Amino acid sequence: MEYKDYYQILGVPRTATQDDIKKAYRKLARQYHPDNNPGDKQAEAKFKEANEANEVLSDPQKRQKYDALGSQWQQYQRTGGRPGGFDWNQWTTQTQSYDVNDLNDLFGDGGFSDFFTRIFGGVGSGRPGGGSTHRVATRGRDYEQPIEIPLRDAFTGTTLTLQKDGQKLEVKVPAGVRTGSKIRMSGQGEAGRQGGGAGDLYLTITVQPDPHFERDGDDLKTESAVDLYTLILGGEVMVKTLSGQVSTKVPPETQPGRIIRLHGQGMPNLRDPKQRGDLYVKVQAKFPQHLNSEEKKLFEQLAKLRK
Repeated sequence: MEYKDYYQILGVPRTATQDDIKKAYRKLARQYHPDNNPGDKQAEAKFKEANEANEVLSDPQKRQKYDALGSQWQQYQRTGGRPGGFDWNQWTTQTQSYDVNDLNDLFGDGGFSDFFTRIFGGVGSGRPGGGSTHRVATRGRDYEQPIEIPLRDAFTGTTLTLQKDGQKLEVKVPAGVRTGSKIRMSGQGEAGRQGGGAGDLYLTITVQPDPHFERDGDDLKTESAVDLYTLILGGEVMVKTLSGQVSTKVPPETQPGRIIRLHGQGMPNLRDPKQRGDLYVKVQAKFPQHLNSEEKKLFEQLAKLRK
C-alpha cells in the first residue's frame, strides 16, 4: 500500500491551522473542479485527492491518527526501511470484511483511495477466510464548491446555474449572504455505495469586493462628493445606494469627512430580509473649478470678510 502525504497534496505544512487547510482546499477545489475542467481526467484525479486530504486533515480525530502514522512512517524511511516492508497492520481498520469481487464497486470513480479506506475504515482487507463477507451501505462523501458572487447579488439574492455530470442545477442564493455562508444542496455530493445515500454539496460563498461600497456586517459604507455651496449653506443631495439613488439632507456648515447615516439602506439581514442595516456616507468636498473673474472677486470678498 502506498503512503499518501495529505499535507503535500494540499500544499500546507504539518503545522497548518484549520483555517490554512480550509483555504488551501478551497483553492484546489476551485482549480480542479470537474465543471471547470470537463473531460480532464488528471484534473478530476487531483480534485478527488484534494477532497480526500481535506476529509482527513479537517477532522481532528482523523488528523491525530494520520499525524501519528506519519511520524512512524518518516522514522521508518530515515532508518533505511525497504519499500514494502512497513508494518501497516497496527494502523489499518479491520472491522469489516468484503468479498474481493466487490472491490471495484467500492473503489469506483469518486471513491476513497485504498490508503484512506484501510487506515480510516469503510473497507476491510477482504482476506479469504477472514470471516463472513457482507456488503455495508456507505453514504457518499459531501463535496464543497467555492462560489464567488458580486455584492449586488448578495444584496438582492440571485439564482445560480451549475453544471454537474452534464446536468444543469439551479440554486437560489438568498439575499444577505456573507463571505463564508454555506448553501446545502441535498443529495448532490458523491453517490452512495451498496445502497447508501448520496452525500451533499455545499456551496461556500465569497462576496466579491465592490468598488463603491464597503460591507461591515449588514451595514454599508460609501463616499459621496458634495458641492461647496451645499456644504456651507445646507441642502439636499442624491446619494447612490444598492437599491438606487435616494435623497438626504446635508446640514449647513458640514465639514468634509463627516459621516451621514441613512437608516435601513444597508444589506438585508440573512435571517430576516425585511430587516436591513444602515448606510454610512462619508462626505467629500467637491470644489468649483474654472472660476470666472466675477466668481473670483466674490470669493475674495468672502475671504476679506472672514479675516
